[in-house]
Amino acid sequence: MKDKIVVQNQEIRIIKEDYISLTDMVKSIENGLVLIEKWLRNKNTIEFLGIWEEIYNPDFNSPEFEGIKNEAGLNRFSLSVKMWINKTNAIGIVAKAGRYGGTYAHKDIAFEFASWISPQFKLYLIKEFQRLKQDEIEKQKIGWDIKRTLAKMNYHIHTDAIKSNLIPPNITKNKAPHIYANEADLLNIALFGMTAKEWREKNPKLEGNIRDYSTAEQLLVLANLENLNAQLIKQNISFEERLVQLNQVAIEQLELLLNYSTKSLGDEKG
Repeated sequence: MKDKIVVQNQEIRIIKEDYISLTDMVKSIENGLVLIEKWLRNKNTIEFLGIWEEIYNPDFNSPEFEGIKNEAGLNRFSLSVKMWINKTNAIGIVAKAGRYGGTYAHKDIAFEFASWISPQFKLYLIKEFQRLKQDEIEKQKIGWDIKRTLAKMNYHIHTDAIKSNLIPPNITKNKAPHIYANEADLLNIALFGMTAKEWREKNPKLEGNIRDYSTAEQLLVLANLENLNAQLIKQNISFEERLVQLNQVAIEQLELLLNYSTKSLGDEKG
């Protein structure tokens, strides 16, 4: 999985296990890729990388590292990312090919490299990275743990304005054109009142899809709609009739859940 943060107007990719793209950090700098190798050849950098690997990498080739460290600083010394990885079995820096290609480094090392670029850039990088991690924590706490949400129903949907935006519009047969005959979009229209394409057109700056930004209530209702839709298909119910029925069920279930959430919040305050 890939995330992105923006640091001083520079988009920077992050891959699993918190590896940050060094390539993206220097993309806007002239001869930026050369800067990565220049940083890697620095004796202080090599010492830092070696200490990190010895702490976190049980397969680190320490004897080979000592040889590299002793060579560092000499005029004839050169070292690339691939050479560092191949010679020492390093895991702190990785070189990826393909769509998300480039040089990535564990956040500890990436922050160190950011200092090489500028102290200001490093501080903004840390700030945005921490914000991303906090967002991930909040997403797990609120809305994505369905069982927890059902048990407590304790978060923010309790105003009429929010409620009116969550409840989809009533759909009648004459408003169910065959162009929407895709089963995934059938559920999207029944629950959200729009197709996945329509959502993307309305939210061009957001990553992911319409379901990534759903509330816990919507995700719960979606699971119910999927089961109901399967049953209706087995009964040979037409697309138009299924859309109308699923839409009515979505409205009823969301209203019940939201009313329950509002009541629960009121009881807790009382």
